Amino acid sequence: MLVSREFDTAFAGVLGLLIGSFLNVVIYRIPVMMYREWLAEAVANLMSSKDVPSLWSMAFDPKVMAPAGLEAAADKAAKVLEAQPPFDLARPASRCGACGHKIRWYENIPVLSYAALRGRCGACKTAISLRYPLVELITGGLFALCAWRFGITPSGALWAAFGALLVCQFLIDFDTQFLPDSLNYPLLWLGLIGAAMGWTGVSLSSAVWGAVFGYLSLWLVYHAFRLVTGKEGMGYGDFKLLAALGVWLGADYLIAIILVSSLVGAVIGVTLRVAGKLAHRDIPIAFGPFLAGAGLICLVAGPQVVKQWIPFAFPLGALIH
Repeated sequence: MLVSREFDTAFAGVLGLLIGSFLNVVIYRIPVMMYREWLAEAVANLMSSKDVPSLWSMAFDPKVMAPAGLEAAADKAAKVLEAQPPFDLARPASRCGACGHKIRWYENIPVLSYAALRGRCGACKTAISLRYPLVELITGGLFALCAWRFGITPSGALWAAFGALLVCQFLIDFDTQFLPDSLNYPLLWLGLIGAAMGWTGVSLSSAVWGAVFGYLSLWLVYHAFRLVTGKEGMGYGDFKLLAALGVWLGADYLIAIILVSSLVGAVIGVTLRVAGKLAHRDIPIAFGPFLAGAGLICLVAGPQVVKQWIPFAFPLGALIH
């Protein structure tokens, strides 16, 4: 039995390394895909000479005329966009960002290729970010942990997916201050399905209320902050991410998630300031990485351990159960 458990753990760890390599692609490409989609939609809304004046009048004062040549510029931009090669999670093939060298299969083996290349492009010798092997190692470790706890089971697969999606959200939001719906929604729905099937250890009732309270709590904070200061303190992606975490961990964990996320934020803030990344105090730090980091800590430590750490943070437990 122990041999089987160790084999499952090793197998899942190797699979996690491979998935981690793909996550590096997801982390880089999804924001670019979002930007391209937004540009295409904006240009499409400006292409028709008949629609632009009416859209402009609807958005602004009717006396404010659309800038001259706007339609022609939009038509030209549309042609440029249409001429671009496809860009998604599969196309184009991975290349060096500095010289365009196409990454060969043996240069793309998780961790090993990075070590063999000594962290540099095989063609131009430009340094490759240490983030790539770290994402692979972290994902491999999360997959191995889930297999050790749950075995090669639906529960183990779901919790591994939970960890992988949070790694993506952590780094994407850290880089861009965006939490893509294309990752938030699968995270939420997988949690609901897992709760309904009894695979996450959270009742469906607690999962649903976790989504409701998670979303509304940050939504209320957001609007209260905006009314008081006139500024937006966070984005709607943060609401959705906390709702998803509430689904996976249950409504009674929401306060604990917020407290742990505050600790994660403090650690990240101090680390960045020491590293010289926050020389100016007005540089914003997204809240999403703190939430994603809290979710990963809850996954690694285990929900019961989190309860032992901060037992006072679970006043909703009696109400939900």
